[in-house]
Amino acid sequence: MTEAIRFETTEDGIAILTIDRPEQRNALSKEVRDGLFAAWDRFEKDDTLKVAILTGSGEKAFCAGGDLKEMVETGLKVPPPGMFPVGHETVHLTKPTIAAVNGVAYAGGWMIAQGCDLCVASTSARFAITEVKVGRGSPWAAPLIHMIPQRIMMEIILTGNPITAQRAYEIGLVNRLAEPAQLMDEALKLAREVAAGAPLSLAAGRETVMLATEMGRSAALKAARAAHEKAYNSEDAQEGPRAFSQKRTPEFRGQ
Repeated sequence: MTEAIRFETTEDGIAILTIDRPEQRNALSKEVRDGLFAAWDRFEKDDTLKVAILTGSGEKAFCAGGDLKEMVETGLKVPPPGMFPVGHETVHLTKPTIAAVNGVAYAGGWMIAQGCDLCVASTSARFAITEVKVGRGSPWAAPLIHMIPQRIMMEIILTGNPITAQRAYEIGLVNRLAEPAQLMDEALKLAREVAAGAPLSLAAGRETVMLATEMGRSAALKAARAAHEKAYNSEDAQEGPRAFSQKRTPEFRGQ
């Protein structure tokens, strides 16, 4: 990883990835992009880690988007495939992820937050797809249609105007809101609620949600059943009911 990304872990298996370039509003420079790719890879390969939280350093910005200065210097036109680290697109992950949005999430900042499975936002956060204001494009926003209503998506993209964290919560982009000082506490709380589930069931459930956004009802049901086969046939699938009947906390092993 690069120095642009801090990678921390908790004793209960939560990884915290922090974009640490507050003086650049945590913009997606090459150093940040490379660091995020490496950090996501580290999280995915570490079997002791169950859930990851992505956030930004400082109080002003989660991520202000692409590095416009770098774009000018390189003459960037169409971004090459795989340029940006986005969950479900260019980053392969089998474990849940949470965006903890601490400030502005504009353009590419919205993109990487959207790529996480869940989102907790500070009440001071702002979200915007600003590409129309600088002549750039936002093809990455296409999956947003599965998260928010069409008319709202249209207005956000066509105006480039920011929305508040409260509005983002109301339209379904954000799962939970927290006061700025409590943001990480709320994100960790959600992460631990998720991490308490059986690993194989979490992986299959996460895959099911994505399958359901890409297929019709019958095809999604068929694919989801296949995705859950491993979980159903695991030791954890026996341990869960056994622990419930014995009135104790299950000891899931991901097997």
